[in-house]
Amino acid sequence: MSYQVLARKYRPKNFAELVGQEHVARALGNALSQNRLHHAYLFTGTRGVGKTTIARILAKCLNCETGITPEPCGICTTCQEINQGRYIDLIEIDAASNTGVDDVREVIENAQYMPTRGRYKVYLIDEVHMLSKAAFNALLKTLEEPPAHVKFLLATTDPQKIPVTVLSRCLQFSLKPMSPERIVGHLEKVLAAETVNYDTASLWELGRAANGSMRDALSLTDQAIAFGNGALREVEVRDMLGSIDRDLVFRVLDAVHGADVAEVLQVINALAEQSVDFQGALAALISALHRIALAQLLPDAIENSEGDRERILAIAQAMTPEDVQLYYQIALHGRRDLPLALSARQGFEMCLLRMLSFKPVPTQPSGSPTNRSFSAKAALAQAKVGLTPSVNPSAPSSLQAIAPRVMATIASPSIATAVTSDPVLGVSSPVQTPVAVVEPILVRETVVAETVAVPEPSVEVIKVEAEPTATATILPFKAPIATEGLWTPTMWFDWVMASSLSGMALNLAKHALLQGQLRGSAVLEVSPRYDVLAKQSYETLKTHLLQSYPQLELQLAMVEPIAETPTQIEERLLAEHKQRAEIEFLADPLVKTLIKTFDAHLIPESLIVGEKR
Repeated sequence: MSYQVLARKYRPKNFAELVGQEHVARALGNALSQNRLHHAYLFTGTRGVGKTTIARILAKCLNCETGITPEPCGICTTCQEINQGRYIDLIEIDAASNTGVDDVREVIENAQYMPTRGRYKVYLIDEVHMLSKAAFNALLKTLEEPPAHVKFLLATTDPQKIPVTVLSRCLQFSLKPMSPERIVGHLEKVLAAETVNYDTASLWELGRAANGSMRDALSLTDQAIAFGNGALREVEVRDMLGSIDRDLVFRVLDAVHGADVAEVLQVINALAEQSVDFQGALAALISALHRIALAQLLPDAIENSEGDRERILAIAQAMTPEDVQLYYQIALHGRRDLPLALSARQGFEMCLLRMLSFKPVPTQPSGSPTNRSFSAKAALAQAKVGLTPSVNPSAPSSLQAIAPRVMATIASPSIATAVTSDPVLGVSSPVQTPVAVVEPILVRETVVAETVAVPEPSVEVIKVEAEPTATATILPFKAPIATEGLWTPTMWFDWVMASSLSGMALNLAKHALLQGQLRGSAVLEVSPRYDVLAKQSYETLKTHLLQSYPQLELQLAMVEPIAETPTQIEERLLAEHKQRAEIEFLADPLVKTLIKTFDAHLIPESLIVGEKR
């Protein structure tokens, strides 16, 4: 007997052997058990996922000599003839070669005759979307009300080309593409039955190359067995397919992340020696970066569909989300620009060199906290008191370059008390600090004072009448000093804005609220809707916080914060600052003239609010 290819030899004979289409098998099995049979079925899906196979199994279920059953016996004459493709009452029509109305008219004329041997005359029309418009119109009436002994089974890879009038007359089942993981599992059973030696990595190469088609996977397996002289080995299968070594993709990522240019070029040389398609190499790199980004946000969502789950999770821990997003964007644009390069290798090299060139270099500030988000903090500090800061001409330029802090505690509607001594800051000369006091109705919260040291500790009480035109002296922006007391929303906001946090950890801190003691038990309140963010970034935030406050005992509570979070404070103060800027803009004489002359009006969204200078 001649050799039978694996795709035909291991074609499923019943629903139990069907792989990857459990939803279709369940629906058809229940319909057969309850004898709730439709007269027309439409199976859609990509090539090689089981459309024709399911149609043949359904034909056996309808005509098996044991009766209508979801489990055909497989041994009766009807089942054997259907398996062999010679059953007289199963008429298979290739719509690709029988597209005309005359071919459909022949089907309609023969449908009225009773089946020769079976219960039903089954018409299996493959690639039905290839029928002409006239052929579809001719089939409509018979498809809607066929004789009781006729069943139509339609299969197509392109259901969009089928008229809706046909679709509405059929029960439609969409077959799923096969995942590489499911293909590998099935290939293991097939190769075990064939007693073929293999390694698992070679099956993953075949599973990815099949691109969702089980028939393609079995055909490639046949080819790989012949190529490997009766055995499947990863290197040989990769050479046969011309695919990329997944390990080289991860080596590229490791080298780029480690800024190792020599290793990057070495990996590119290895890819060139394998004669791989650099377009495909870049696509594999993009796919890996996508899975890494997903693993950073939700590790449980990463399946082992590529056979590299553990490697992906390890790289996700090593890289920052910002770097992953940067690499992904560069690779995506590099793939677009690859056809413009003089050679595919040159374009691939330039893409990786861009990653190395634009990779952010982390810098640590020396001596003082980072002044990140300087412009935002300056605007917020001014919005808190509604004043334009005055700069001390004798102050160092470093002090003039940063945002002022207003240190006032509202004691009464007309009196403010300012403390002007602080031995912690270590300033060598005393600085007088006039403090502005605004009307009580404008005061939203008490602002905790940051103070300036003098040679000898002293306290000066300054009484200022409530006038809106006072000025404030510029002081360095610092995190709260670890003294006895409790955390307040303002102190937590100050620490977050002055910290060196970045990325997801900074995002978590801005949406959280720290409650409790400065030198004792404290609870970080985070809204439950940020549960995923807290799981990913809490430990990083805790590490930074304990560096500033070693005696802090921190706990995490997934509850709604009872007060404003830094994000809410920032949004509120910026909104107030923008509102004040809008009032000032509209009060400008020139603007008033323009509005009066041209009957103009201000679009608030177009007003750009920057830092006052």
